[in-house]
Amino acid sequence: MPESTDQQPSLAQPQPNRILAEPATVEACQQDYADGADVRETLAAQEARQR
Repeated sequence: MPESTDQQPSLAQPQPNRILAEPATVEACQQDYADGADVRETLAAQEARQR
């Protein structure tokens, strides 16, 4: 029979946040903004339909 212990199982360590690990540069921000153009367009169309 295995030895019994009263210890709790160890909790998983949080994973590093990739976004926080990357440096914020003007180029990266410009790319993020460009990549989100379709999302902003979709949201604007949804908001226009709700009015």
